[in-house]
Amino acid sequence: MEGHRRIKLRHLKSFCEIVRLGSFKQAADALALTQPAISRTMAELEQMVGAPLLTRNRGGVALTAEGEVFLHFAQMGLNAIQQGMARLDRMKTGEPAGIRIGALPSVAAALLPRAVRSFAELAPGVAVTVQDGPHEFLVDRLRRGDLDVVVGRLGPPETMASLTFTQLYLEHVALVVRPGHPLAGSADLTRIAAFPVIYPPTSAAIRPLVDRLMIANGMAEPPRAIESVSGAFGRSLVMQSDAVWIISSGVVAQDLEAGRLVRLPVDTTLTAGPVGLMVRADEERPPSVQLFGRAVAAALQADQSGRLASPP
Repeated sequence: MEGHRRIKLRHLKSFCEIVRLGSFKQAADALALTQPAISRTMAELEQMVGAPLLTRNRGGVALTAEGEVFLHFAQMGLNAIQQGMARLDRMKTGEPAGIRIGALPSVAAALLPRAVRSFAELAPGVAVTVQDGPHEFLVDRLRRGDLDVVVGRLGPPETMASLTFTQLYLEHVALVVRPGHPLAGSADLTRIAAFPVIYPPTSAAIRPLVDRLMIANGMAEPPRAIESVSGAFGRSLVMQSDAVWIISSGVVAQDLEAGRLVRLPVDTTLTAGPVGLMVRADEERPPSVQLFGRAVAAALQADQSGRLASPP
């Protein structure tokens, strides 16, 4: 097929932005284009690849089977170009290559501080940027090239496209309350329905595991659920009220150790999930990411208490 030789960067940008935003109009606004211009660009691209890539419907746009295949490689191409330009800029300025790390809340609270200290010893002078947030937000930034590595729980298969995952340890979910809470010491999960419950939102990697735990105990989502994975919010609300917090154990490990929070003795074996390093599958790991991997391994080895990996 000769058409691929005429594909330009504007074609890939337009296609990926339409898919990301689910709308021709929103994509046109984001790229500072008119809607007719972005429609022409997509028509050109589909003519060049010889297949329809998108269909329009009342809900916005949907990928065709050909579009699903092409999207993966279009994103890889854009990411590679962005990374190449960023590295050229650093070469021009003489600035040492930095590392941009994404971390889910449980990792940001427990493992990451030790890993960053270890990384500073292995790579002195290398700038470190840390971004925390929910799983889908971080892996999307990783896929686009805005992050170099993400540390956190393995997400659903549909969120891991074009990424590789290296497992570090298994982590469980914990149900925690303030000291002196009416449920302190109770292993009966059904009793939490009588209290406000801080519950992971659908975008959280632990949500399917928590849902499975609830179903296994004959429960639906708690009627007084407050959806959040914010460590600051959850910690503050639980300490000030009778709320129950369902959260990854790493987020509250230090609070439990210090006695600021109490873990309910509920069996959460079903919530065990792998935590690991996520990187893009389309490129060789740069030296900074390789060194960060070593730093994470060193931090885990230094964790003599084993609280990161310990079961409930």
